[in-house]
Amino acid sequence: MSHHRTSTTRTDLGLLALRAGVGGTLFAHGAQKLFGWFGGYGLEATGGAMESMGFNPGRRSALMAGLGEAGGGAALALGLATPVAGAAAAATMTTAGTVHKPAGFWVTDGGFEYNAVLATVGTALAVAGPGRYSLDAALGHRLNRPWMTTVALSVLGVAAGLVITQREKAVAAAAEQQKTSDAEQVAAGEQAQSTGA
Repeated sequence: MSHHRTSTTRTDLGLLALRAGVGGTLFAHGAQKLFGWFGGYGLEATGGAMESMGFNPGRRSALMAGLGEAGGGAALALGLATPVAGAAAAATMTTAGTVHKPAGFWVTDGGFEYNAVLATVGTALAVAGPGRYSLDAALGHRLNRPWMTTVALSVLGVAAGLVITQREKAVAAAAEQQKTSDAEQVAAGEQAQSTGA
């Protein structure tokens, strides 16, 4: 066996292991959101949680996040439509990372480290392709064309950017509303003290 063939086989096996591990993890996270599997809460409860994080409407946001994770993860694991699957994983994880951004980078502090790693792997797989041991290879790479990578990363990147911008506006509006409510409560308390004295 030649060095080139051995190197290619190792690369293909490495891509398979990476796709299976990351794709399986993403699928499980999406299934938690969509179906309540693996200790998840299902669509309704996840939708309520997402709305409280600024993703409006919450149920639709939970559905889209669940589909991005479960669908993108399953397709990555199978090596099917890898450019779109990788881009879906990257966009979903980038958006999820914004929730953790205020805590900094490290996951041990509640940061976005985990989301960043999954987004990076999704992007890398979209660019590198699935390798020989994949459904894309079995199908003659009909769903794994170079132009698909550019289009998928661009379109889903813009979509993620729009969702992130909408969330940031919702979070800012909620913070301003809370600030106004707090100020009104303080003023009411001060007025009650002055009239009661």
